[in-house]
Amino acid sequence: MKLLPKRSLIAAMLATAFVGISATAIAQGMAQAPASPPVAQSATPQASPQAEAQKHTQRHAERMERMQKKMADRQAQLKSELKLTSEQEPAWNAFVARTQPQGRPAAHAPREDWSKLTTPQRLDKMQAMKAERDARMSQRTEAIKSFYAVLNVDQKKVFDDKYAMGLQRGGMHHKGHHGGHPHHKDGMKG
Repeated sequence: MKLLPKRSLIAAMLATAFVGISATAIAQGMAQAPASPPVAQSATPQASPQAEAQKHTQRHAERMERMQKKMADRQAQLKSELKLTSEQEPAWNAFVARTQPQGRPAAHAPREDWSKLTTPQRLDKMQAMKAERDARMSQRTEAIKSFYAVLNVDQKKVFDDKYAMGLQRGGMHHKGHHGGHPHHKDGMKG
């Protein structure tokens, strides 16, 4: 009898986390979307679902293209600052190839309607998606460690400095935030 409440609690926590992640993703998408005048929107008739899907696909492709360009620029800058030797060039090429973002098969397939899934099915799907993310992260970690091993001491310092900035840019480091509420410097007020 104790197993049922524990499973229910875990399912509820995972579902809450999923909703929170989804809400965050939606909010970020809305924040990135350019503001358009409301008058122009109300004057035009509603676009068909196919037209909306095409617009979404086009915006996604444009966003991916911009991201790829930024990534290539950052890689070129890092390579320049590392001052790699000709012996290190193959390791660099392998590092770049292994850290390229991979297309996610789920992203290109038609989106499944999560509302039609049962809670256990959603949890299984979320767990499978997490396993895919973990596998990609493991591959990236191994690529970084392999490349890092061929760098000299000065290059490692440059790489460490640049990689730390990348973590900050990616949201993994919150300067001045040590737990607690993000708007309070001491983290104790609430």
